[in-house]
Amino acid sequence: MSHNKAPGLKEQLLAEIPSLRAFALSLAGIADRADDLVQDTLVKAWANADSFTHGTNMRAWLFTIMRNTFFSQYRKARREVQDVDGEAASRLVAMPDQMSHLDFIDFRAELDLLPADQREALVLIGASGFSYEEAAEICGVAVGTIKSRVNRARRRLIERLALQTEDVAETVEAPQPEQSKS
Repeated sequence: MSHNKAPGLKEQLLAEIPSLRAFALSLAGIADRADDLVQDTLVKAWANADSFTHGTNMRAWLFTIMRNTFFSQYRKARREVQDVDGEAASRLVAMPDQMSHLDFIDFRAELDLLPADQREALVLIGASGFSYEEAAEICGVAVGTIKSRVNRARRRLIERLALQTEDVAETVEAPQPEQSKS
């Protein structure tokens, strides 16, 4: 392996790890798989550092590597037998212990149910802070496609989360955000 990497590349890669981990978690859904995805991304980025154009967006380049790695692994895994022990099936529905408020777990569960392309677009724009143009470049699609995916994802989340809130309101006489039903 060559040690002639650009000065500061290691520091730039290390600085992006928190953002990479957040994006990896949104793609993989499981912390261990997300960590593996971050590691694979960093190894590929380091090995292909010569293909990075200095002065361009390092984060977008890394997210593109991560996205491509994830979908390559996903396509490969899809051909294999999945969920033999039923672990994934047991996580599909999680009922909240308390119905006092909609929390992050409910949001995360609904986010995970979005189609992968919509979830990815929403995370890139809403959580990772990319512009629509940068997200389109990362995903390899037109800007209008990203905008439409984000819009559909937001609408679907609002609809699903509103339904959950209505279910809660029907079970509590006078729903108040501060009250907790025991």
